[in-house]
Amino acid sequence: MTEPSMALVFAAGLLSFLSPCVLPLLPSYLGILGSVKTGGGRRGVLFAATASFILGFSAVFVIFSMLVSAAFFFMGSISKYIRTAAGLVVIILGLNVLFDFLAILNYEKRPAVKKPQSFAGTFLAGAAFGTGWTPCIGPVLAGVLLLAGQSGKAGTAALYLGVYSLGLGLPFLLAAAFLDRFLVPAGWFRSRMPWIKKISGGILIVMGLLILSGRFSALTELIQQWQYRFTGWAEDKDLPFRLAAAWFKALAF
Repeated sequence: MTEPSMALVFAAGLLSFLSPCVLPLLPSYLGILGSVKTGGGRRGVLFAATASFILGFSAVFVIFSMLVSAAFFFMGSISKYIRTAAGLVVIILGLNVLFDFLAILNYEKRPAVKKPQSFAGTFLAGAAFGTGWTPCIGPVLAGVLLLAGQSGKAGTAALYLGVYSLGLGLPFLLAAAFLDRFLVPAGWFRSRMPWIKKISGGILIVMGLLILSGRFSALTELIQQWQYRFTGWAEDKDLPFRLAAAWFKALAF
């Protein structure tokens, strides 16, 4: 099976950020991260605390990816059946996003975390966020984990989840750096949350079907076309959009 491009994995991270359990709670996340007590300007402290928070959940996701990759490696002799099972799981996750028929996937267990007073605390808060596996992030994250695991290589799997974490974390950094400007597009996305949920479910179903058929590269090419169109549009917009376009260009390899 053709390995998914970095742009696709990055897009999955962005999609996770737009989910109902992240975007609407963005002010709360930033409020918690802004409680760090240290020297320096408040905006700089918030940016550094947010970066530490991102490193926390990135570390958890990378560890998950290496564990899944190791499991796939030891099942290498039955890779065909693994691909079929992975495709079916991703399809079921997509259908559940649309129709919410698996109550167990709505279960959320997140460690209680007090307001962090240091950057080490924000790192632990990020790790807690990662281990929580909130219901709306879980399906997309699980899909990326299954795709990464099929490589059977811990380094490759870690790279995929690192790029996924970048897609999820970059909007956090942009919000911390340009909070006032970021609120307008964030409000636009919040008002369209039902459509975002439908798009998420649809993408997961298509992803699962392509995994089953062994034609995942077709989705990769489609995502790359969207990437080029977004980059051309964003380069003439405000600074946060230009930064996102620069990241897309850097990932287009």
